[in-house]
Amino acid sequence: MTIRISIFNDSTVYSDAKVKDAVPALQTQISRDFAPAWGIDATLLFVPKGEIPPNGTWWLTILDDSDQAGALGYHDTTPDGLPIGKVFAKTDEDNHLSWTVTASHELLEMLADPDVNLTTFIQDSAQTGKLYCYEVCDAVEDDQFGYAIDGVMVSDFVLPSYFQPGTAGAAAGTKYDFCGKLNGAVPKLLSGGYIGEFDVKNGAGWTQLTMATEGQPHRGHLRKDTPSGRVSRRRRPRSEWKRSGPRLVPMDTDTPERLVPMKPLPARLVPMDDPETPPPPPKETPERLVPMGPKH
Repeated sequence: MTIRISIFNDSTVYSDAKVKDAVPALQTQISRDFAPAWGIDATLLFVPKGEIPPNGTWWLTILDDSDQAGALGYHDTTPDGLPIGKVFAKTDEDNHLSWTVTASHELLEMLADPDVNLTTFIQDSAQTGKLYCYEVCDAVEDDQFGYAIDGVMVSDFVLPSYFQPGTAGAAAGTKYDFCGKLNGAVPKLLSGGYIGEFDVKNGAGWTQLTMATEGQPHRGHLRKDTPSGRVSRRRRPRSEWKRSGPRLVPMDTDTPERLVPMKPLPARLVPMDDPETPPPPPKETPERLVPMGPKH
């Protein structure tokens, strides 16, 4: 079955044209770079404002921030119960980060682990060990490690060898991420990266390992547990996940750089008679013209 992902723009900071222009580069990354390494491909479909995403497609929605996601009813899955990813474009822009790197990040992680339940297990002893999230971009997520496709920045991503420390560690010259920046398997991280860790013995649940550079701004500084984000979904049982409502359309397109949902039109208002205002004079009604018969 071919995976199809609908990409649509509900943000107020970018026009449809700007988002649509980035889709070919995102498609190239998936089909040219990601699919050969991971064996997973997908077709991206851009859905303009005023249109509903086709049934049976996964969603990637471009939003302002997490508050807008909740206001529009976008939760843990699509209305069909399929995967959904969210890009908070205004949050990225306000912090001088690339929204296309975020879009790339969300797409690839959604493809690699659509149900947000895959892990790799590193066993320390007969009774102890740690689970690590199967998130393919978190460890290398910072913008400085991304790369450009036709002028569009996309995220670096880890390779399967990253989650196979025993096998990969035995092979000299093993590559752990697409751009070749990592020097080891999980739980190695690049600056600004992170990974979820679950210690099976201590009972603390999911925690995060981070790699921060002192005084250097990066995506990790903005990370928070959004209600329907991947970190939140991993920490909750699937039975607690909420389906999203349908996409809200139409949208106001009068100002293409600042698109906002249209408010419902009010009921038609019929003006009431004002006793202080005299009614307008009646219009003169011309006499009815009756055709004359022919002259004799």
